[in-house]
Amino acid sequence: MKNLKSTAILGATILSFWSFETQAQTLKVPQASPTQMIKQNFGIGEIALEYSRPSVKGRVIFGELLPFGKIWRTGANSATKITFSDDVKFEGNDVKAGTYAMYTIPNKDSWEIMLYKDLTLGGNTADYKAENELLKVKVTPTSYLEKVETFTIHLADMTPTSTVLELIWDKTRVPVKITTDIDAKVMKSIETSLATDTRPYFQSASYYFENNKDLNQALVWTNKAIEANPKAFYMVMLKAKIELKLQNKTAAIASAEKTILLAKEAKNDDYVKMAENFILDAKKK
Repeated sequence: MKNLKSTAILGATILSFWSFETQAQTLKVPQASPTQMIKQNFGIGEIALEYSRPSVKGRVIFGELLPFGKIWRTGANSATKITFSDDVKFEGNDVKAGTYAMYTIPNKDSWEIMLYKDLTLGGNTADYKAENELLKVKVTPTSYLEKVETFTIHLADMTPTSTVLELIWDKTRVPVKITTDIDAKVMKSIETSLATDTRPYFQSASYYFENNKDLNQALVWTNKAIEANPKAFYMVMLKAKIELKLQNKTAAIASAEKTILLAKEAKNDDYVKMAENFILDAKKK
């Protein structure tokens, strides 16, 4: 009888421990410094970021929590990672496609930004080795008018070939310029694509227009695109823009007027308004 009681007690203890472990495994609470992952199309590739976001929580951040002159993991928990799917320039320095850890050294009047090749270091900055740096650049921080409670990294001022990586926390903003050279690749892609049966005339013409290339060739391609899609008001609007850039105001206004008719038929008020404003501006020139 005594053995039966002992066995029952032992079984209850094991069951209780198992229940506690199960609850511990299923319990979810908010992260103190939540992880954020960002993917942004850039050039003809993309930039991806993965970092953890600490908050101010009433503390003095730069100069106290993060001492000036000390390496920072650029976030909380592990180091911030940045991935380029294509080659870029990072503050004018060549960076090959790949994934890098991003460490920083905050200073009062300047910041150093480092791309680090060893992704295993994580937040253990005591073991940071300069020989594992891909590059180090110095940038100038600016003041942010409003306090930003939670550390934020984002990509601002996007163009087809440039963006600004911004580190923002408390009242400090740190900008890093990233650029990419896509022209040679796009031009090669256009050449290859136009040799196929399905020819991207509109996309090719758009690229030529936006990048100030051969506008006469762009106009030829736009006309071919419109021939295949005669009700495509957005293509006719591109034709108007090209014609105005070629200083053919009469043709440009006529194309814009056609855009209005087609856009009204398609019930697209945005393009109707765009074409109307285009005509007003064209007449002033």
